[in-house]
Amino acid sequence: MANLSGIVKQMKKERDRVESELTRLNAALAVFVGVYTSKPKRQRRKMSAKARAKIAAAQRARWAKVRAKQNR
Repeated sequence: MANLSGIVKQMKKERDRVESELTRLNAALAVFVGVYTSKPKRQRRKMSAKARAKIAAAQRARWAKVRAKQNR
């Protein structure tokens, strides 16, 4: 019976060691998941109404030029 209690003692010691190792692995996984899954959010630039109107006018001018070539 002395052998049996020694074996049980060793198994409990091994269980505690494995449990602490799993705790460290879970912590490391949590860090990696946080680092690799969260992407930095890019802030959009705000454009004034005047700038949008200028871009739209330039685009209309380009299309007018294309249509003029097609109608010749």
